[in-house]
Formats: sequence, C-alpha cells, structure tokens
Amino acid sequence: MKKKLAALLTTVLCLSMVAGCGSKKEDLAYIKDKGEMVMGITLFEPMNYYDENGVLIGFETEFATAVCEKLGVEPKFQVIEWEQKENELKSGTIDCIWNGLTVNDERKENMAFSTAYISNRQVAVIRKADAEKYPTAESMEGAKMIAENGSAGEAAIKAEATLSKNPYIAAAAQKDALLEIVAGTSDVAVLDYIMAKAVINDDSDYRELMIVEDIKLTPEEYAIGFRLEDKELLAEVNKIIDGLVADGTMANIAAKYDLTENLAFK
Repeated sequence: MKKKLAALLTTVLCLSMVAGCGSKKEDLAYIKDKGEMVMGITLFEPMNYYDENGVLIGFETEFATAVCEKLGVEPKFQVIEWEQKENELKSGTIDCIWNGLTVNDERKENMAFSTAYISNRQVAVIRKADAEKYPTAESMEGAKMIAENGSAGEAAIKAEATLSKNPYIAAAAQKDALLEIVAGTSDVAVLDYIMAKAVINDDSDYRELMIVEDIKLTPEEYAIGFRLEDKELLAEVNKIIDGLVADGTMANIAAKYDLTENLAFK
C-alpha cells in the first residue's frame, strides 16, 4: 500500500511539474513553440492605428513585426483596455505590452522593461479658442481635466500642483479625451506629445485643438513591458533591438512616422 501511495504521489508531482512548465508563458521556448507573440496594444497614432484600408500600421506595428521576424514568430496585436494592461500581462492573455508604454518606478515593480527606444513627454491640449484663457498651468485652475485611464497623462495631472486639484474624469483612450475637448465637455486633455502632434492638424477632426507648448509636463521614455520572470525573452528581444539599431532598421521606421527626433538612441 505504501509503495502504491508513493508511486501515486510521484505521478501527481510529475504531472504538476509538467503542467507548471506548460504554463510558463514567459519562457522564450514557449513563445517560439507556439509560433507567435501576443502584444497588448491600444489604437494610438502614430504607434498602432488603422489606415484607410483597415490595415494596422504604425511605428510600433512595424517595430514589433521586425523583432518577431528575427525571433522566428508571428506578431499578434491584441487591443486591450489600457488600465487593465498589468492584469492582462500577469494573467498570460498577452505576452508583452508594446504600445507607447512609459517606464516608471511603480511599473518596474510589476514588470520588466526592454531597452527604452522612444523619448516623449506629456502635454496639455486645449481648444484654440481658449488659447488666451489657458496659457499656463496656473491659469488652468478649476478647468475640467481629462486623460486616458491608467495613462502617463493621468499620472502627470496628479503630479502637477494646480492640475491635480481640478475636476478630473478618465477616458477609455487618448483619442476619446481629445474628442471631449472638441465637444467642450472637458477643458484640458493631457496626453502623449507624440500622439498629439500626429493627430492635431488642419485635416483632422482635431483641427480646432492646440498643444500648449509653454506647459512642460512629465518627460518619459517608452519601452516594451514583459513579466518580471520573462528574463530569457527579454534578453533576446534586447539583443534584437540592438541589431535593428545597428543595421538602420529602427531609424528607417522612425523616419517613416516622423519620429526621428524622438528616438532614445541616435
């Protein structure tokens, strides 16, 4: 009986070990075996967005595709709710967060970051009609604020002395925040400069908006977010990024999307 019990326990232990190994979604071998890497994204021009033919394009789209090609896997872009990005990563529904993800100390406690590749900052966007009303952060006292839920823009509002005291609502996406400014339901949106400069122009739905250039909010860098235990995959991706920088691929992709001046490495 004891021998049978010992054998049974051994079998259960072995099966547990096998199941455990099979669930290690952070493992480089797992990514290569399944033949794809699932990237959590939001639609964020010029990083990931659809062209007039419904094709997903953008700096991050091409960058991720180039990395996956070197890894020997297919890229799979999965749109997520941005405020749920850490939960999506931890649960294993995505393999990484690859969409203008800002590096900060709080996130470093929950995920591992790749080499930073884009330098950015947060900016305040208002209606052109309010240019004289809101020239500085101090002049925005009492203004209705909006930013994407869980974003660096939201963090920038909370960190600025005047803006943090204002009424605030969270939007599902950065473009939604801009639409609220267009509609007049909010006064000031705080979002990524890279996106703001890409979409605010005379031919867009945001033609009546402007960036308040004199307000200097949080500078930041973008990197890819992996699970903390994802060490082999992280090391391999960093190695590939170094190669894409060295052979000019990163510079070519950045130039295509007007991001040359934003590259973290020149």
